[in-house]
Amino acid sequence: MIWRNKFFLVGILLIMLLALTACGTGQPATQKGDSGYKQILLSSTIGPIDAGIVDALETEFQKKTGIVVRHVGAGTGATLKMAEGGQFDVVLVHAKALEEKFVADGFGLKRYDVMYNDFVLVGSADDPAKVKGEKSISTALKKIMDTKSLFISRGDKSGTHIKEMELWKLAGLQPKGEWYRVYEKGAEGNSKTLKYVDEQNGYTIMDRATYITMKKEIKIQVLVEKDDSMLNFISVIPVNHNKFPSVKNAEAMKFVEWLTSEEGQKVIRDFGKDKYGEPLFFPNSPAGKNLKS
Repeated sequence: MIWRNKFFLVGILLIMLLALTACGTGQPATQKGDSGYKQILLSSTIGPIDAGIVDALETEFQKKTGIVVRHVGAGTGATLKMAEGGQFDVVLVHAKALEEKFVADGFGLKRYDVMYNDFVLVGSADDPAKVKGEKSISTALKKIMDTKSLFISRGDKSGTHIKEMELWKLAGLQPKGEWYRVYEKGAEGNSKTLKYVDEQNGYTIMDRATYITMKKEIKIQVLVEKDDSMLNFISVIPVNHNKFPSVKNAEAMKFVEWLTSEEGQKVIRDFGKDKYGEPLFFPNSPAGKNLKS
């Protein structure tokens, strides 16, 4: 029922988005209207939207090209599922196995590396499982399981949930029991999940950008970090215009090319520094890897 309600909500959002983008032009939203600009639709994972970087990238791209990018957000699994219907021109996601399947199944053209940050294990200062400072996330997760300390999962097949499950598997563990709680509103995103974890004084796996943007509002802390297995890579994939003729490939590729260019990568490199005093994401395309921080 949760999944059904989630897709219903996303569907309503998509209909509203399409209606708004078409409003006033007298033409479909997929074409150039009387306002004189073109636009593409982006299906994006929620974390970068909540962090604000999606809006920032869309704004700078529009300034450069005049092309407007409109987005709808969902967990990575739902993001790719929506794009399989051909209503979107490009997707921004962070679950490599699902991305590769999306391309292999003919829905996407190619994965392009865009940016990365990392996941962290957060929890209350009381730290009942005594995991603070652990260098290995596997060791930390085993301590949480052994002590049956409350762990809260998004449980929604989002990129965050998939990474969490990968980390449990890497540790050779299968979490289950009353101590392991799936948040019923996890599909609504990382920010809402993190607030719930804070209220419940539990542990969870969260992307660092979400934590940074919210750390003044919550009490939970980063307890385990900088394990290489917790890196969070974000990719962009143009939807296959050969499969879906309505996809605006030319405009989508301009967006992909700009995101992965030195100019786009500089926007990623600098995002968050002024407001939070530290970057939220790091450039990861070939043009961005050699940029100085």
